[in-house]
Amino acid sequence: MGCKSKLWLVGVFLLMQDCIGGPNLEVAGFFVFGDSLADCGNNNNLRTEAKVNHLPYGIDFPQGPTGRFTNGRTIVDIIGERLGFKEYIPPFANRSGSDILKGVNYASGSAGILEESGNHLGEHIGLEKQIQNHKIIVYDISKQLQGITKANKHLNECLYYLNIGSNDYVNNYFMPDHYQSSQKFSSDQFAQILTEEYSKHLKVLYILGARKIALSAVGPLGCVPHEVSIHGKPGSLCVEAENDAVTLLNDKLKALVQRFNQQFPDAKFVLIPGLSTDTTAKMAQEYKPDAYVCCKVGPDGQCIPNEKPCESRNKSPYFDAFHPSEVINEAIADNAYSALSTNMVDSSVK
Repeated sequence: MGCKSKLWLVGVFLLMQDCIGGPNLEVAGFFVFGDSLADCGNNNNLRTEAKVNHLPYGIDFPQGPTGRFTNGRTIVDIIGERLGFKEYIPPFANRSGSDILKGVNYASGSAGILEESGNHLGEHIGLEKQIQNHKIIVYDISKQLQGITKANKHLNECLYYLNIGSNDYVNNYFMPDHYQSSQKFSSDQFAQILTEEYSKHLKVLYILGARKIALSAVGPLGCVPHEVSIHGKPGSLCVEAENDAVTLLNDKLKALVQRFNQQFPDAKFVLIPGLSTDTTAKMAQEYKPDAYVCCKVGPDGQCIPNEKPCESRNKSPYFDAFHPSEVINEAIADNAYSALSTNMVDSSVK
């Protein structure tokens, strides 16, 4: 079936185009790398301020607070459902007894492409460490399948999803009081540094057997409520300079994906677009401030523990001042699944 337009009503506004009526994407497993947008509990036992295994987080999730930075399911939870997995992909920190052949979630709140990003919040598992953890899983899969050849064949058929880069800006480049990156590098130079570092990690994943690799573009961070409240001008909907900086990175990631698809013809790399600046700006314009963010937040932009959130959580774009509510996650996830199905369903490992 072809693309169909779908109207997402989130209160008074959210219009997105998707193609979830397209071909089904079948994968053997689902491995997730990223930050708080994908974390499902890896930070729970770390010494960090980026830890949300308490109410009101998880208020709409069947298992309650699990370490997910939203009221219900994350983007990757929903993508996993669309892929046909009957259970949510487990966090690396709590994988004992799980079927690791179906995948593992390594994502960590406050993590970035650069190891230093998010350090002021405490411990986290940066992208390099996440890939080191994946090496442990690859070794365990090799033992389980009785050999690296069978393990590689299985890993070739898995989907690798990376949603990372936001903290390199909101918890690094846009925080000159804590980090010197914005004083040392122009926005373009910093985007190039991130892209080069990202490239190294993607090549390691390829060496470890990854052949279906999806990168999520970094969203318009200048429209995130916390960034607007800290860096925005009175009455502004978004911080234009922040969105411009992120656009530079996304443009470089697009070029990187194109280059990797040529360099590694037996693999498929896809860059998944996020919400557009126009969409997020319009959400900010259409919603009243008290309905835009669902929970009561502290100075760090996270929900104050155990404070009661808004009643109509399907009408608030953001749950806290950084992270989307489940209804927005669902819209983003369906568009991501559409992009994956369109770009990966015909790819084959040679």
